[in-house]
Amino acid sequence: MKAGQVQDVVEVCKMLGDPTRVSIVALLAKGAKSVGMLCDALDLPQPTSSHHLALLRMTGVVGRRRKGKQMFYSLNREKLTPVKKFLASLK
Repeated sequence: MKAGQVQDVVEVCKMLGDPTRVSIVALLAKGAKSVGMLCDALDLPQPTSSHHLALLRMTGVVGRRRKGKQMFYSLNREKLTPVKKFLASLK
């Protein structure tokens, strides 16, 4: 594994080291969601959800798009590819 790939795996794994962020990623794997939808599904206050989404966005695990007044978040599957390849190589 190249140094850049190792760093990508470490970065994503750090983000997934939190149960709330894992739950967000699992929900976004099913399709784009607004902050409100995520708050309802996870029973979290909006500031908490937004904090975790901001961290996931900073590492590129999720992206966002505006639709009217709402922001919709979606999973960036490409960012997860190095992790999936790494885990598959452990067989």
